[in-house]
Amino acid sequence: VHIVESGGGLVQPGGSLRLSCVVSESAFSGIVMYWYRQAPGKERELVAWIGRDGSVSYYADSVKGRCTISRDNTKQTVDLQLNDLKSEDTAKYYCKTPYDEWGQGTQVTVSS
Repeated sequence: VHIVESGGGLVQPGGSLRLSCVVSESAFSGIVMYWYRQAPGKERELVAWIGRDGSVSYYADSVKGRCTISRDNTKQTVDLQLNDLKSEDTAKYYCKTPYDEWGQGTQVTVSS
């Protein structure tokens, strides 16, 4: 399985970013997908997950109301829209399958 995240960057507080993850998994439409993040010096934490058909999702309290996860099973992508970004959102964001397969991550830095 090949997982590639993109869309990270430097953004000012209050700004938005849309992260994208492309997954080369033949069974993609049948699996839950996850976004995690890891800030410097901190443990990796779950940000959100999305069910197989996109009808069910979960958000960590830290991003609830500011974050939307979505997927396109035809393109085998999972997106994470981050709004009203705060400095504490600064982290490397990773996409993960249920089989503990990870991408290389994409860096999000929120700073003025």
